[in-house]
Amino acid sequence: MHRLKQLLKPTGYKIGILITILSLIIYGIGIPFFHMIELKAFDFHFLSRGKIKTGSDVVIVAIDEKSLDRFGRWPWPRTRIAELQVTSVIEKIEKDADNDLSLASALKDNSSVILGYFFFTSRDEIKHLKDTQGKKAESIMSSRYSSVRYIEKTSSQPDVLNALSVEENIPVIANAASDFGYFNIVPDSDGTVRWAPLALKYKDDFYPHISLEAVRKYLGSPPLILNVAQYGVDSINIGNKVNIPTDERGRLLINFRGPQKTFPHYSFSDVVDGLVPTDALKNKIVLVGATATGIYDMRVIPFAGTFPGIEIHANIIDNIIQGDFLHRPDWIVVFDILAILLLGAFLSIVIPKIRPVYTAMLTLTLIGFYMIANNYIFNNWNIWLTEIYPIFTILIVSSGVTTFQFMTEEREKRKIGKAFSHYVSPSLVNEIIKDPKKLVLGGEEKRLSVLFSDIRGFTTISEGLKPQVLVKLMNDYLTPMTDIVLNNGGTIDKYMGDAIMAFWGAPIWQEDHQIRACRTALEMLKKLSELQTIWEKQGIPKLDIGVGISTGKVTVGNMGSSTRFDYTVIGDTVNLGSRLEGLNKEYGTHIILPKYTYADVKEEFILRELDMVRVKGKEIPIKIYELMGEMTDSDNLKKAADMFETGLKLYREKKWEEAEGYFYDVMRFKPDDAPSKVFLSRIETLREQDLPSDWDGVFVMTKK
Repeated sequence: MHRLKQLLKPTGYKIGILITILSLIIYGIGIPFFHMIELKAFDFHFLSRGKIKTGSDVVIVAIDEKSLDRFGRWPWPRTRIAELQVTSVIEKIEKDADNDLSLASALKDNSSVILGYFFFTSRDEIKHLKDTQGKKAESIMSSRYSSVRYIEKTSSQPDVLNALSVEENIPVIANAASDFGYFNIVPDSDGTVRWAPLALKYKDDFYPHISLEAVRKYLGSPPLILNVAQYGVDSINIGNKVNIPTDERGRLLINFRGPQKTFPHYSFSDVVDGLVPTDALKNKIVLVGATATGIYDMRVIPFAGTFPGIEIHANIIDNIIQGDFLHRPDWIVVFDILAILLLGAFLSIVIPKIRPVYTAMLTLTLIGFYMIANNYIFNNWNIWLTEIYPIFTILIVSSGVTTFQFMTEEREKRKIGKAFSHYVSPSLVNEIIKDPKKLVLGGEEKRLSVLFSDIRGFTTISEGLKPQVLVKLMNDYLTPMTDIVLNNGGTIDKYMGDAIMAFWGAPIWQEDHQIRACRTALEMLKKLSELQTIWEKQGIPKLDIGVGISTGKVTVGNMGSSTRFDYTVIGDTVNLGSRLEGLNKEYGTHIILPKYTYADVKEEFILRELDMVRVKGKEIPIKIYELMGEMTDSDNLKKAADMFETGLKLYREKKWEEAEGYFYDVMRFKPDDAPSKVFLSRIETLREQDLPSDWDGVFVMTKK
């Protein structure tokens, strides 16, 4: 059950993964709003790339404003179109000839002309048509796909645009032309033209787009082949000369060359008036169409909101001839899923480990990098990759995990502040709250320093005091001692009657935890001396304390039951500190610490080796030291420490008389030195005994 609760417990990582999965679901469903934004992102690729060079095969004869000024407003009589082909006297044609026959005659004289027609693809579009109208048109729709090649055994009929009927050409004109193509252009849902349907099915046949038919005619009229795979249309072949990649519906993603007039333009009136050099149109694909705004053949493309339809055909033709197609690859779905998963998982792992400001920087960097990389791939490799869904994933994972962290951290900060305010300094609480990651709850092994202090003979003293006086005495003692611990960055573990247990190095790591513990002990003795003066005036018996400090590995964390626990430390280091505090009674000292602490603080304080002791429950003896003062204290204290250690060395060598001399010398510098008196007493006893040759001078501690 506990394991299940841990698995279900929300974390920043889990929240991020859940949001990533949600993003995948949204991608799978497909949100129209996101699709619209993706289309606009696609348009941005063109705008950022700008105009590119076109081929030299396509020119446009434009029915522009100049031509309208020259020949009158649109529509013109068909004889005017015929003037592009006929060199006879214009006035005679306009007066005497039938307009349609004139254009038909011009078409028969030039077999390279391709006419367009229009397919109806919805029921609403054909309500006005008679049943026989489409059938009449079918007889003149000579340009069709030569064959459909199924490149996989499981291929089925492709899901291309289906036509219900066709808008017929005037028979006299249609019969005069040899090639045709439909000019249907279907914009996307936002009204922008991005695709060209190169294949359209009408009844049992497939028909080519007029732009495709123009290229086929230009290349010598090789056969058109529609290649079909299991997923739909794979590509289109113009003989063995050109292979055109399409989407599964037979659509070409148009690689627009630039804004209006990117291709060479010649005014219709200039061509008719003979002002355009012959070489300008020779051996070119010449598109004749309206560019004048008033004729209303305007479309929306990525480059512009008003773009002549004839120029869309120019772009399609140039794409096919140049062969630089845009690709929306088959593997795009796999790419999108991987991009969403990898970006989401990466952010889910990283964000919980960093601060919000770095999260914001990382988010903006990832979005910027993805957009730049996406644009680079589009501009250099002609590949359109999905942009919005991966960016959406970056945004929602970053914001979701950050929001969760903020809510969780605020709750944790309040919890931590409440939990630690009673036993660590306010500055330390603030530091923990600022960065809760420094706090590891639940127990961890760390090397830190522990301090125990205890009032000597407190039981006897307390028996002679009234309860009210005793309570006040304890408050007067514990309050300043606690302040000293907290001011030195310590953590109060617990109060045990008159005893205080504290430690340094947790919950926030302190590199100098040993020094802080030692300095605290010295300040406690100094404060006690001040309190003794006050108590003496109040008639309260003199209180004295012993302090034990121990440094080493402990287990620190919240320990206890699930409903009530304490932030505490446990381990041999803690036990040793408690026993060293008790050893002060044996030597008449105030502060004792072991060799582990001594090694870390010997450069900061005056210490002297006190003895080798074997504490209760341990077989291996340990060196213990007395903390005597700061390095800045009197030289007499340092001299006394050096003399004592010399005497201790002689004592262990059983050189009793020499050792006595040094211990007496110590008391000249430090009168009433209790440890010296202890060893003088021991010498007096031991010199009368027959000690073994391997006597090591270790003192065996029989009390805790």
